[in-house]
Amino acid sequence: MSQVHFIVFANEKGGTGKSTTAVHTAIALAASGHRVGVLDLDSRQRTTTRYLENRDATMARLAEQLPQARYEVLDDQTEAGLTAAIDRLSATSDVIVIDTPGRDDPVARAAILRADTLVTPMNDSFVDLDLIGQVHPDTFKITKPSFYAELIWNSRTQRAKVTGKSVDWVVLRNRLQHIQSHNLARVGAAMDELARRVGFRVIPGLGERVIYRELFPKGLTLLDLKQLGEVGMGHIAARQELREMVAGLSIPSIIEQPGQLAAAG
Repeated sequence: MSQVHFIVFANEKGGTGKSTTAVHTAIALAASGHRVGVLDLDSRQRTTTRYLENRDATMARLAEQLPQARYEVLDDQTEAGLTAAIDRLSATSDVIVIDTPGRDDPVARAAILRADTLVTPMNDSFVDLDLIGQVHPDTFKITKPSFYAELIWNSRTQRAKVTGKSVDWVVLRNRLQHIQSHNLARVGAAMDELARRVGFRVIPGLGERVIYRELFPKGLTLLDLKQLGEVGMGHIAARQELREMVAGLSIPSIIEQPGQLAAAG
């Protein structure tokens, strides 16, 4: 059995589009032919699980099969429970996407240690940037990494010692505005500076579009254009945005089979 690639979505702040991004990534990988497992660590909100349950309900209603991931929510909030859930999903998965809760959580920390690709979605603002680095109020230069950045650094170091493997930490700039501004440029410059100091990559994520909020009740994604009914240029642009984001994650299974994601959907 080939080794499973773990993609962990983690951010202690809520409202960053983390679950939406995790679901779209999972479905995009499933659409490209990969066996995908999804583990939802937030047993209270269950946003990711409800999204995928809605997708199952839509397939049943339409009597049509769509790309789907195998998924479960972690009810046993212990490290032993995490290990057992991962073992179950690993039996039938090439890639496992783990969505963590928007808070500091011991099980989430344990999941981060499993990550091959660690994804931190962030809104494009200094409020969200403060999660990983503090900014000088006058110069907008990074003064020091935050507690969260140090936590991720220590987790990556620990994992490297235990497994000998590196972790690809990717920060997604979600909800990028399409109109340039001084504030947007300052956020970008500060993020690039912090990336060099802390060691993560920055890639564009998903934009601020009403489209995403409309997809949840049916469990659909931007790869399901046939099921969306009337489709406009905004849908097409957003789908391309999604494809570029998933490609930017540089998941080995995608790299080894180029062109699959572009053909999906």
